Amino acid sequence: MAEEQNGNSRKKKKAFAIVSVIVVICLIATYFYSSYRKTHISTDDAFIDGNIHTIAAKINGTVKSVNVTDNQPVKKGSLLIELDPVDYSVRLQEAASAVGAERAKFSEADTRISAAKATLDLQRANFKFAEIEKNRAENLYQKEVYSRVQYERAMTAYEVTAAQVKGAEEQLRNTESQKLTQSFTIDEKKATAAMAALNYNYTKIYAPVDGYVTKKSVQLGNQIQAGQPLMAMVGSNEIWLTANFKETQIEYIRPGQTVEFSVDSYPGRKFKGKVDSIMPGTGVTFSAFPAENATGNYVKVVQRIPVKIVVTEGMDKKHVLRIGMSAEPTVLAK
Repeated sequence: MAEEQNGNSRKKKKAFAIVSVIVVICLIATYFYSSYRKTHISTDDAFIDGNIHTIAAKINGTVKSVNVTDNQPVKKGSLLIELDPVDYSVRLQEAASAVGAERAKFSEADTRISAAKATLDLQRANFKFAEIEKNRAENLYQKEVYSRVQYERAMTAYEVTAAQVKGAEEQLRNTESQKLTQSFTIDEKKATAAMAALNYNYTKIYAPVDGYVTKKSVQLGNQIQAGQPLMAMVGSNEIWLTANFKETQIEYIRPGQTVEFSVDSYPGRKFKGKVDSIMPGTGVTFSAFPAENATGNYVKVVQRIPVKIVVTEGMDKKHVLRIGMSAEPTVLAK
């Protein structure tokens, strides 16, 4: 009986020891798991994002050539589309000719100003001589050497030359004013020529970034309007990851932290990035139809906060990240 009791006691102690070990192991595992969750913050609500550049014409015209196809990789500055430049070339030549004509008129204005100055100098010389004759006539008339007729003739000559000086001065002012107006006209014609040159250059549409062509809707011979979308481009160097973390996970996420992520398209491939920024609000707040919680039927839901993660390693020609791909990032919040 005593041996049986001792055996039961040993079994209980052994069972208690095993349970204790299991509890300790669970506590340790829970501790390390909790620590891991704080330093390895993950989500499966993430996707590849990026800039999409809409390619549109700045002028009206007829499509002369289309040099790319859908999904084609292109370099920045590559010629995508060319419009028929004939009309714009003619307008450019006309505008350049108009500038030349106005400049010729400007040169003529210089000649007229020189002539007006010469006339003014002559009239001033005549006036000076007439003034001397007037003073002499007045002196001689008072001494009764000059007759009344001679005196009045000298006075008339003086008044005539004075009027001629005023007329020459007015003519010079008008000529200089015409030159100033002509300079304004030249500036206006030059602006028209510059716009014509711009429009001519706009007949060629180039790639704004390195990337891939998509959504091409333009064809050879199409009549297009200014501002009409013709295709789109996705910048190959403008790709990032948008990860929607739960609001309860944001506490330990900071800009600059290292991120590891995978995408469904490349199983087993690991990419690296870093936290760039955290949106100052939840995704719902900035949606087209934000939630209205003042209806009396409010149900609390854990919100998601978008985090922008830039790609730093792992992307190459064989592992191209494309907009919309699903991803699973882990922020290393150490």
